[in-house]
Amino acid sequence: VQLVESGGGSVQTGGSLRLSCAASGYPYSYFYMSWVRLAAGFEWISGINSDGSSTHYADSMKGRFTISRDNAKNTLYLQLNNLKTEDTAMYYCQRGCSTGGVCSIRGQGVQVTVSS
Repeated sequence: VQLVESGGGSVQTGGSLRLSCAASGYPYSYFYMSWVRLAAGFEWISGINSDGSSTHYADSMKGRFTISRDNAKNTLYLQLNNLKTEDTAMYYCQRGCSTGGVCSIRGQGVQVTVSS
């Protein structure tokens, strides 16, 4: 199983980024996927069911972040809009964790830095 994130970077407040997570080594379309981030501690961000028909967000992320997936490309996405300095963190995609929390199967992470 391999999960590889990309798309991170440095932006100013109010900016946007689109994170991607390329999955391989398992039947991607069968699994719930989610995103977490690590700053002071791990924070669950969002999750999406196997066919993309249902999405879930932490209350603090609703309206600014959008999760999606392309099962034909084995890729998970997280659109980050209206970024704030407090969004600065390492972002990880992970397999599973439909009830929040941190899964054992996750990628190496991608850094997002937001400056004012």
